[in-house]
Amino acid sequence: MNIALVTYEDKGAYHAINVSNEDDLLLTFLHSKGINIVKEIWNDPNVVWENYDTAIIKSPWDYFDHIKEFYRWLENMDRLNIRLLNPSSVLRWNADKHYLADIREAGLRVTPTIFLSKDEPFAFGEFFAAFETDKLIVKPVVSGGAKNTFKVTPENEEEISIKLKQLLNEEDFIVQPFLKEIEDAGELSFLFFGGKFSHAVLKTAAEGDFRVQSTFGGSVQLQEPSVELITKAQAYINVFARDCLYARVDVVVIDGDLMLMELELIEPYLFLDTHEQAFDNYNKALFNLL
Repeated sequence: MNIALVTYEDKGAYHAINVSNEDDLLLTFLHSKGINIVKEIWNDPNVVWENYDTAIIKSPWDYFDHIKEFYRWLENMDRLNIRLLNPSSVLRWNADKHYLADIREAGLRVTPTIFLSKDEPFAFGEFFAAFETDKLIVKPVVSGGAKNTFKVTPENEEEISIKLKQLLNEEDFIVQPFLKEIEDAGELSFLFFGGKFSHAVLKTAAEGDFRVQSTFGGSVQLQEPSVELITKAQAYINVFARDCLYARVDVVVIDGDLMLMELELIEPYLFLDTHEQAFDNYNKALFNLL
C-alpha cells in the first residue's frame, strides 16, 4: 500500500516558533514500522495522486487561503477513489466554522457564537449586549492560524468595525465572547487517534497576547486531565469524529466543565513529541484503519 502524507508548501507564513517538524518525525516513525509513506504537497500539480491508495491529511496549513482550490482537490481525490484520512466529508464539514452550530444542536457545549454573513450590517454594541461582555473575538468562518482574528473592546470597536466591513465584502465571519479563562488558565487540547484518547496539552498565550499559537509566542505543557474531563471531550468525538484517524478537541474549562473552542479535524498540530506513547497511539489507529 502506498500512502501520501499530505502537507503544504512552506513559505514561512505558518511556521511555529520552537516547534519541531512534526511531519518529519512522524514520517521517520512510520517508516520504522515498515509503512510505505511519502510526504506530498496537496496543491503541487506535479504529484501523481493515482500512485497512492491512501492520503493522510496531515498539515495542509494554507488550505483556508485557497479554500475553493482545496474543495476541488478533495473532489478530485474522491473521483480517483483515493481514501482520505480524515474522510473528505469530514474535511468539508470542518473547514467552515458553521459546523459549531451543528455541534451545539447536538446538545454539546460550544462557545456562544453569532454568524455574520457576507455584506451583513452589524454593530458591536449589540454583540456586547447579547453576550453580556465588553470583550469579543471576531474571525472568519474559514480560517486558521489566527488569520484576521481580532479582539474587540469598546476602546477599539470603531477601528475593528472599519476593518471588518471591508473583510465582510469577501467572506463570512463569526463573533464570540472573549473567554477570560484563556488568559487566566489557557486552552486545553485533547488528542484522539482512531476515536481513542491519546494525550492532552495546555496551550497558554504569551503575556499581553490572547493567541495561544506558538507562532505568537504561546507555550505548551503536557497535561494529565481527569477521567471526567476526558469523558466530556470524548463526547464530541463519539458524535462527530468516530471514524477519524486523528482529532483535536480544543476547549477551555469553565466551572469544571468543558466549553468547546474548536473541533480540529483537518490539519491540527498533534503535539506528538510531548507524550511517550503518542507516536505508538497514532500508529495503532492508522493500522486499524488500513
